[in-house]
Order: sequence, then C-alpha cells, then structure tokens
Amino acid sequence: MKKIFLVFVLSIILLSESFGQGFSLGPQVGYYKSKAADEGQLAYGGAVRLRLSSGIGLEAGVNYRSESYADNSVTITNYPIMASAMIYLLPIAYGTIGAGWYNSDIDYSRQWNAAGYKDGSTSDFGWHFGAGAELPLGVVTLAADIRYVFIDYEFDKLPGKEIDSNFYVITAGVFINL
Repeated sequence: MKKIFLVFVLSIILLSESFGQGFSLGPQVGYYKSKAADEGQLAYGGAVRLRLSSGIGLEAGVNYRSESYADNSVTITNYPIMASAMIYLLPIAYGTIGAGWYNSDIDYSRQWNAAGYKDGSTSDFGWHFGAGAELPLGVVTLAADIRYVFIDYEFDKLPGKEIDSNFYVITAGVFINL
C-alpha cells in the first residue's frame, strides 16, 4: 500500500512539471439546462486559457445559447462573456469560479406581445463555480468541466409562471497549446 501511494505521489509531482505555464485557445461545445427552461440545449463558443503556474490558471470565453421558458412563451438568445479562475487540485483536475456578463435578446411569443409584453435586450451579471479536467496530448489539450451558473434575468414575469434562470452547463473543448 505504501508503494502504491508513493508511486501516486511521485506521478503527480512529475506530471505537475509538464503542466507549468502556457497559453491555449480553442472551440467549446456544451449542454446546459436552466431550472425553469422547457428543455436543455447545446451551446457553442470558444475560450482562451492562460496557465500561470502548475496550480493556477485563467480562462475567458464567449458562447452562444438559446433557451425557451413557459412552454415557448419566452425565448432568450444569450451571448455570455465569462471569466474564470482555475485552481488545479491535481495536475489535470481543477476547480473553477468566476463571473459573466450575459447579453440577452428576449423574445416573447405573439400572444404575450399582444398582451403588452415587449421584446427587448438586457445585460445581466452572473457568477459560477464548478470543476473540470484537462488531458494534454502534445500540441492540443482536451478539457471538460461542469459549472453551475447563478443569474437572475431582468425580464417581465409571465402571469402564474415563476422563472428560475440559474443553470448548469457541461462543456468540452479542444485547446491548441501555443
């Protein structure tokens, strides 16, 4: 048992040397589901990552996503810009926390437009936390994580409908190491 533990610790130390500083960028795809959304959807985008040391990194990303609420009564198209700090607990596993600026186009159904609900745009602040893993493969790194996002959209509530827009997102990306 001691030998297995020693091999495990030495592997982590040796791997951490290969996960030092670096800059990478690449596309991401994700699945997300807001609590009150009609169904989950795919999100698309890209991100850049800066590994400051073997234990700390930063990420900035932009994505596109669209979701419907209240039986398609409200559709929100969203372009979140997110910034995250990444704390590497192991050379390939990290925890993340950050904030985002959610630029949204809100489109009410014709029925709700006729009732006085106006389409529009809004920008809202949200924050997130999560965890993920990276697998370096030479000039590329595969990455996947799950994040929980807290955001409260500032749009009219539909009568009789409570809209909770917090969501989780599971992303996967291929990053090119520069």
